[in-house]
Amino acid sequence: MICCLAQAGIAQALEVVHKGDVVVVPLHGEISPSLLMFLRRAEKVAESNGASAIIFEMNTYGGRLDAAEEITSALNHATVPTYTFINSNAGSAGSLIALATQHIYMAPVSAIGAAAPVLPTGEDLPLTEREKTISYWAALIRSSAIKNGHNPDVGEAFMNKDKEVKIGDRVIHPKGTVLTLSAQEATEKFNGKPLLADGIAESIVDLMQKAGLKGHSVSLDPTGFEQLAFWITALAPLLLLGGIIGAYLEFKIPGASLPGIISAICFALFFLGHYFAGLAGWEVVGLFVLGMALVIIEILFFAHSTIVFGVVGVFLMLASLLWAMIDRYPGETFFPTGRMLAMPLLNLFLAIAAAAIGIVLLARYLPRTSIYRRFALITSNPSGPSLAGAPREFATALALSPGMQGVSLSILRPSGKARFADHIVDVVTQGEFVGPNTAITVVQTDGMRVVVKASAS
Repeated sequence: MICCLAQAGIAQALEVVHKGDVVVVPLHGEISPSLLMFLRRAEKVAESNGASAIIFEMNTYGGRLDAAEEITSALNHATVPTYTFINSNAGSAGSLIALATQHIYMAPVSAIGAAAPVLPTGEDLPLTEREKTISYWAALIRSSAIKNGHNPDVGEAFMNKDKEVKIGDRVIHPKGTVLTLSAQEATEKFNGKPLLADGIAESIVDLMQKAGLKGHSVSLDPTGFEQLAFWITALAPLLLLGGIIGAYLEFKIPGASLPGIISAICFALFFLGHYFAGLAGWEVVGLFVLGMALVIIEILFFAHSTIVFGVVGVFLMLASLLWAMIDRYPGETFFPTGRMLAMPLLNLFLAIAAAAIGIVLLARYLPRTSIYRRFALITSNPSGPSLAGAPREFATALALSPGMQGVSLSILRPSGKARFADHIVDVVTQGEFVGPNTAITVVQTDGMRVVVKASAS
């Protein structure tokens, strides 16, 4: 149901935006990672459908700088003209985002600026940290402002109270306070060019008329899944860890379906979260399923003859997991590089490393637990008589002892059935998989429990 609703929401966005349309995107409330996901999705929809422009209708007092940095990076890579309509407020981080668009219009009663970095409590940063933060962000703001045709000194003065803004011989803003501009101040012209904003507009319609935008306006609103997608993508390494460990336990403990269910849920949430966030399509799910099918074929049919299917399957599964986390924009190269690849690789490495440690610990200590021993004696293998349900005196008549040779009749993963002489016996390995029709050797016996291993070639 969730999948269908999410698909319907994104499909609707794709249907309503046509070539030449002007996409209007609300940017309200706190600047946060969930807002980043929505804006990124909106930008991709606009670019993929040939929109003529994107207008961000802004009313925010600011928020997290790290999210603002990601948003400015996304906007600076936009391939269609970008506009900001400040409908009341573009405070703090909002002013930095506005500078990342090519055109700024402001409502008659509105303001932009006051972007000095502070602690979450509202207090000033410690001196050293403040200087480092301002130095970094000043450079970022200046480069973003220059790229989009804005005065870089104005952008820097939004954050740095020690920055003076001067045009010709006139001091627009002296040192001592961070800069905040009203609509009238931002549109004041110097040498025929406005200080910051292109003009004052009463509404989106008024902005489009003054900017000469001819297309039909289409509004894109955030779906209820953007917030869910943020949490799922943030937990990507844990979901991958749960999926890998669950899959391992599913093969390790025959008869136990819960680990397999947990693994399936973890992988489903992983792919759905990245689908909601606009990072992945259903092709990555198909690639993952194909890889998993090849691994299963390797285990069931070629466990002792070839590793090609297994290796290719694992490669396809890892590639699909990595592909799902890569944030690629329209027009970018197919093969990701640099920053696009850094975080997905880190998440995948952390998940695999943690899973490897977990599997080593489980392989060592799981066979000693009562849960494992209970499930190890449960068989769901092909039907047929065996000594498991026979009277004890009949079972012991075979006198199985360490070193006795037999042949596996089914896959031992780790339990299954084997033939010793003319008798079918329920056996269990010490944890390894043994294929059918494989020579095995008894390692030890404990009542009705027979432990075996594959015989040396």
